Amino acid sequence: MAALRLIQLPEPLLGFGYQQRMEHPKDGLFLFGPLADDAHPAEMRVGVIGTEGGIERFRTWAKRARGYIPSANSEAAHHASWPGFEAVFDTKWPERPITEIKVDGVALADAIRIENRHEAISKAVGIFETPIRRYLRQSEAPPTMWFVVIPEDVHRFGRPKSNVPRGERSKGDAKLSRRAGRFVLETGSLFQEEVDAAEIYRFELNFHHQLKAKLLSEKAVVQIVRETTLTPDEFVDDKGRQFRSTQDPATIAWNLCTTAFFKSSGKPWRLAEVRPGVCYVGLVFKKDDTALGGANACCGAQMFLDSGDGVVFRGAVGPWYSEADKSFHLTKEKAAELMTLIVEAYHDMHGIPPAELFIHGKARFSNDEWEGFSSAVPPETQLVGVRIRPTNELKLLRLGKTAVQRGTAYLAGDRFGYLWTKGFVARLATYPGWEVPNPLLVEIHRGEADLQRVMTDVLGLTKINFNACVYADGLPVTLKFADAVGDILTAAPVGDLPPLPFRHYI
Repeated sequence: MAALRLIQLPEPLLGFGYQQRMEHPKDGLFLFGPLADDAHPAEMRVGVIGTEGGIERFRTWAKRARGYIPSANSEAAHHASWPGFEAVFDTKWPERPITEIKVDGVALADAIRIENRHEAISKAVGIFETPIRRYLRQSEAPPTMWFVVIPEDVHRFGRPKSNVPRGERSKGDAKLSRRAGRFVLETGSLFQEEVDAAEIYRFELNFHHQLKAKLLSEKAVVQIVRETTLTPDEFVDDKGRQFRSTQDPATIAWNLCTTAFFKSSGKPWRLAEVRPGVCYVGLVFKKDDTALGGANACCGAQMFLDSGDGVVFRGAVGPWYSEADKSFHLTKEKAAELMTLIVEAYHDMHGIPPAELFIHGKARFSNDEWEGFSSAVPPETQLVGVRIRPTNELKLLRLGKTAVQRGTAYLAGDRFGYLWTKGFVARLATYPGWEVPNPLLVEIHRGEADLQRVMTDVLGLTKINFNACVYADGLPVTLKFADAVGDILTAAPVGDLPPLPFRHYI
């Protein structure tokens, strides 16, 4: 048993163009640009769909993003000016998108306000989904990604617990209530029109998740953005105050442009120091309301960091929840099936099995689960199960006004400790948070590994979320992206899908 000790892990470096290394994504992109490879887009092939006003706002934003945007505070280290899209990514952003599809703003406003919320969100999604599908099936050179620009009321009323004011509600034409619809779906009906009417109840009450899930079959890559994000200065009250608080224009450009570049097959950065042959997998369980009779989905995010490439998702649906220990576990057979897919995916990309394979989960792995995983791993692969979850059971304070430094680790033994992935960042000269930061509980639950090395890996995995251009996240990308994958896969009955990259889900 190792002595209790507090250590400071070094901040992981990121790799950029010209094989250069930097600590902060914005520094590396500004100075050296993104990683260079065959997938680097020479030009952005973007499609835009929205109301007439939404498309006009996108044009306004895109024009700004092609040029320089000053930082909100030039004296603050955590603010950075936006140099312009081509200056950052060495990729041209044309003045006009590949296509612009206008949707009826009045019809959209009426649809999202329908009293039956399942019908409302289904119809609102359909207003965007149908023309995208039609375009993709008719076009020989479709956009690489789509910007779906939504009015504020679609965001406001397109969420699970949204409530349309009584005076704004409109009548729809749903023939079945939710209860009756679920009954028809689970027991069947002799009447096809009842089955058709019940279909809307197989989808989650979430516009964002439902639209992405429905377009997975088309392999469409989608970025949903609010009109108020693109041009916040156009949404003000009678006192000149903005309708909603947003990030400053330069920060919005950094975040939206980074995810657009990534979703267009570009690679913004990678971890600079990765052991060869290492593979990380995040497993997250989600309640799947689209599965009739009730079930749970096990969603996995697989990342190959030594190549800076290849992310694969898998989802297995079944009764994974255990009342005995109030947690989710796969059966031995399903665990073996999942691990077989993981090893095969790694072998297909690299030609050899992984040397080290880390499974990240929020709960401990059961004996049957681990036996299933182990049975599908070749002898030359070192398999390690790591439990990772946020916790507030331990607080760490230090003298002065600043929070504990990011990268601080408290090793409570050889296999268990606490890691602060949030905290004071010297490069930013600030702690990007409001409350005393909480750590992640990191436990080597199965297999053998060095705890400090595992924590270093987890700290690095917090720096490769390409959905924004931030210094770091609180959660490792394995769990964060597996969670995002689960949100989409359980929003609609997507059926059997081929392996798809992260960009289809986030």
